[in-house]
Amino acid sequence: MSGDAGGVGPGPIRVRDASERDWSAIWPIVAEVARAGETFAMEAAPDERVARADWMRGRVVVAGDADGVVLGTANMYANRPAQGSHVASGSIMVAAEARGRGAGRALVREMISWARRSGYAGIQFNAVVETNTAAVRLYESEGFVVIGTVPGAFAHPDRGRVGLHILWRSLTD
Repeated sequence: MSGDAGGVGPGPIRVRDASERDWSAIWPIVAEVARAGETFAMEAAPDERVARADWMRGRVVVAGDADGVVLGTANMYANRPAQGSHVASGSIMVAAEARGRGAGRALVREMISWARRSGYAGIQFNAVVETNTAAVRLYESEGFVVIGTVPGAFAHPDRGRVGLHILWRSLTD
């Protein structure tokens, strides 16, 4: 996830399934997060066609304000095929100007709810940048634990090589 949502105005956050028509609102968020280079291992200037194919897989949702402005997005899917398909995973991105409003939390909660309804045993995030402290705090407040950190696995544009956390949340307790 890239931060938590905030700053765009008052009102409740609503999460809904995304459609192909939502890509025009999702793409600027993906491009912005990529350009920053601080939270996702991806090209700084991704090809839109490739980014769309990558993001719009599995279940995709958007978080919007009361006016329907898309503040963030998430995708959700099985972490691994076959013997690993009982564990969910996904990615969450929130627009920079929206962080702090709760879109990130709404997206995390929707992922947990979806994974539970879908019968997954847990959720694993494979690569949460350790310097993305807002995301780490959010995930921990929603029951995730850091089960390990790969030292120096992420090349941060300002801080050099930093660790990537692996986070886990059981859904069987």
